[in-house]
Amino acid sequence: MEATLTPFVAQDGWQPPRTASRHLNAPAAALRQDERPLLSIRGLKVAFDNGTHLVPVLHGVDMDLRRGETLGVVGESGCGKSVTWMAVMQLLGRRGRIAGKILLNGEDIAGLSQNAMARIRGRRIAMIFQDPSSSLNPVKTIGKQLMEAVTLHHGLKGEAARAESVRLLDRVRIPSAAQRMRAWPHELSGGTNQRVMIAMALAGRPELLVADEPTTALDVTIQAQILDLLQELQRDTGMGLVLISHDLGVIAQVCDRVMVMYAGRVVEQAPSATLFEQARHPYTRGLIGALPALEGPIKRLEAIPGSVPSPMAMPAGCGFSPRCPHRAERCERELPPLAAIRNDHLTACWGEHP
Repeated sequence: MEATLTPFVAQDGWQPPRTASRHLNAPAAALRQDERPLLSIRGLKVAFDNGTHLVPVLHGVDMDLRRGETLGVVGESGCGKSVTWMAVMQLLGRRGRIAGKILLNGEDIAGLSQNAMARIRGRRIAMIFQDPSSSLNPVKTIGKQLMEAVTLHHGLKGEAARAESVRLLDRVRIPSAAQRMRAWPHELSGGTNQRVMIAMALAGRPELLVADEPTTALDVTIQAQILDLLQELQRDTGMGLVLISHDLGVIAQVCDRVMVMYAGRVVEQAPSATLFEQARHPYTRGLIGALPALEGPIKRLEAIPGSVPSPMAMPAGCGFSPRCPHRAERCERELPPLAAIRNDHLTACWGEHP
């Protein structure tokens, strides 16, 4: 399935963004002037063709990721977290439409052909998914699948491919790696299968690894082991790491910086410590308020009323306004831009910007 990179037709009323430059370049403000981001996204929009018209699901995402940095992406289901990174990888299918810039080490990869992207996927950007049991082929052994990845990325065959595959399994701490090469996915635990998926992602020695809910189906002990493994691999290789998760505890533990998404837009970006201590957007505060306290008296958890709006029925102004306890008239009719409170802290809320 291929994403079609064609301009949006005017009758759909959905054109590439015309964001003011001070907002468009705001995420870059936290970078040193002499440091180019590993990945830079500007004005990323995504829509899906349903056969009669385009349904927009992303509305202009801007972000930067440094080499060696861990970026956490959070938000409820349907907020656009996974779609953003599927767009980066051009894995949206034939009905996907993409606009905007996706700069990998300064090179715009948004308009590349599928053949050109095939040389980037796995080699420069790799992705692991939340359910390894559905990502691994059930009728092929672990070794065969891993050797296919090694052959694809490095041209190794036979014993050379087998030796590299065993090395990768050993690198992700799978015991008896040589023996596990003969195992089938159903014979391994969920945690071990996730380690296999990480090994396959590392086969191409990527500059950027995107982990989409990599610990959702795992128990707490195995979850901690997988997170420790990802951090260790990042320290050893210097790759950028994107962690998509609904678990704010995981994000707080692992990530350097956090990007909060809601209804296809980025509503807040900040260093992890700043976000959890000084969240400014009402949606972010709502997510944090829903976390159980580890200390103090037991109390009822807070809940955000309502649900994420359908892409077919987005509010005219701020997408969060129907659920926001602090909404004003302006919020219901004007869309707030993502702008800087400080160089390293951005939010999209009229309550924070005049």
